[in-house]
Amino acid sequence: MSKHNRTNMIGGILLILVGAWFLAMQFFPELGGWINIEWSWPLIIIGVGVFLLVLGLLVGEPGMAVPAVIVSGIGGILYYQNTTGDWGSWAYAWTLIPGFVGLGILLAGLLGGTLRKDLAGGLTMIVISVVLFAIFSSFLGDQQLLGDWWPLLIILLGVWILLTTVFRKR
Repeated sequence: MSKHNRTNMIGGILLILVGAWFLAMQFFPELGGWINIEWSWPLIIIGVGVFLLVLGLLVGEPGMAVPAVIVSGIGGILYYQNTTGDWGSWAYAWTLIPGFVGLGILLAGLLGGTLRKDLAGGLTMIVISVVLFAIFSSFLGDQQLLGDWWPLLIILLGVWILLTTVFRKR
């Protein structure tokens, strides 16, 4: 079966499932009670990310793991913010997005059989994301994660980038 036919079949099946769900809700309105849209709307965003991952797996594109993890990760951040009311955390939570990219790269490498090649790039993105999160949450967050020591992370990040540049395999 060609890639185009497989994609069309998947799209058709998904439309049938979505239509069946909406039809079932027409005849059985109590099914809508399972979903509290006020609190669970970020779960829809997470679901879109999962859908992208499944779609990528079905059509044989492991690279779809990268946008899938980004979308699901942003949905996770929004879920946290929606349930806690901590919308101000977006001032530093955005720094997690490069980490989502790194996780997506690792997952794509795992699914596509190129994990060894993708390991360094994925881990680099995750480390940068964690460092940025620690720095920004220290002076923008309520907890003061690192206190007055957050500039030390900037220095360590600069040293790390410098060392990886100098000792990079040529």
